Amino acid sequence: MYAGVASMLLVALAGISAIHLVHRFTAVAPDALVSLPFQSGWPPQEHALSRYHARWYLATLVFLAFDVEMLFMYPWAVVVAQMGASAVTEMFLFLGALLIVVVWAWREGALRWA
Repeated sequence: MYAGVASMLLVALAGISAIHLVHRFTAVAPDALVSLPFQSGWPPQEHALSRYHARWYLATLVFLAFDVEMLFMYPWAVVVAQMGASAVTEMFLFLGALLIVVVWAWREGALRWA
């Protein structure tokens, strides 16, 4: 009854083992100091997180608020004619909640670019 599942599991495990063994025998062991992933192997001059100011996180939250708004508005636009006034009321409640987020972000200074 489960012979097909067991055989597929064995074939998958044999394939994964074969690929792993081929990699083990053919891989070149690189020098860790030369092959850093940052800037194609060049040594980093600064820490990766030091380049971003904390205000960009607030700007990201504002972007996500508007992005989620559009994510929910597309399907809503398809069914609003069928649903009637209740769909319009629910969307205005949702937009009101997002407006609260935008007002909070404005107060925190996320919309200041300088």
